[in-house]
Amino acid sequence: MRMSVGVDLHKSQFTVYWRSDDGITGRHERYGTTQDGYRRFEMAVQSVMETGTAVEVAVESTGNTRYFKQRLERCGVPVRVVNTAKFKVVTESVKKTDRHDAATLAEFLEKDMLPEAHLCSPESEELRRVIKTRKTLVETIVTVKNQLHGLLLSLGIESKRGQLQSARERRRVKSVLAAHHVAGNAVEPLFETIDRLSAEVKTLDRVIAEMTEDDEVVQLIKTIPGAGLITAATIRAFTDDISRYPTAGKYAAYAGLVPWVQNSNETIHHGRITKRGPVELRTALVQVVLGMVRVRRRTGTYRIIQRYDRMKRIKGSGRSIIATARQLSEIIYRMLTDGVPFDEMKMVDPVIHRKVVEMQAAAYDVAS
Repeated sequence: MRMSVGVDLHKSQFTVYWRSDDGITGRHERYGTTQDGYRRFEMAVQSVMETGTAVEVAVESTGNTRYFKQRLERCGVPVRVVNTAKFKVVTESVKKTDRHDAATLAEFLEKDMLPEAHLCSPESEELRRVIKTRKTLVETIVTVKNQLHGLLLSLGIESKRGQLQSARERRRVKSVLAAHHVAGNAVEPLFETIDRLSAEVKTLDRVIAEMTEDDEVVQLIKTIPGAGLITAATIRAFTDDISRYPTAGKYAAYAGLVPWVQNSNETIHHGRITKRGPVELRTALVQVVLGMVRVRRRTGTYRIIQRYDRMKRIKGSGRSIIATARQLSEIIYRMLTDGVPFDEMKMVDPVIHRKVVEMQAAAYDVAS
């Protein structure tokens, strides 16, 4: 006998539906997401397993799914994590209740018709947490800086975008505000907040560097001109295992960089990019593209940058950056799949590449 268990998991409680394959109507139960609640559910599962019944559990992907899954797997219970983006039966159900959702999960689990979600490795999960914390701090710093820029503007003082980047510039701005008789009580906390959070960001940068010091994926991505530690670590954390993606196109789709496609009869429509998948990964790929554009003196001969320049003149910078980010994701896919660093020679025009090879050969002949 087999027991299919659907779990509708929430922050404070979870609803369970037990569905057996013997035709007997199932039953609902509710547990709290406390140590006692988890323990009572585990005891209920173990009591069913002791009768010789195989138990399998299905649960939607939420914030506490990993913890729930790990607890049950330690008890020897297989757990399927459901991809809610692909399981519209629950997300778009007319009857949206916890009891109904749990029963639906159990029913489709019994029929083996559930789309599964992938949980990243614990190492990637920890790296993601640190990166998200750093992002929160950086966004807070930007908010405070914008407030100071607004204050300067209200006094008729023109301020530049990067004027508050360094501690020296912040001290100069503070003296300017003092000269305009702006009370220190109004601005001093803002400057102290920037200094304190900037120090915390530098600390997290060191933590990320230590966490990825021996990470081969991060070292490979950093060989791309314009890719720094944070962008490389972000791509590594939100990619997790590159072998999960059978093709470069699948990886680009995971990053949300492919367009919507609607195909009906003989009509095909392509829309904007899907923006599905981790926004952090998509943003990191865009940042690498912008980094490559900034170091144009080195990357100007790359086909990917030349294509970006041509597209920019026709479609503008926004679409061009996204299209280049998708192409870059395919390059990164091949790099990580083959375990090879970025090869600048493969990026240049074949004619230029041949000339470089000939010049290198001639230089070698002269040296020998």
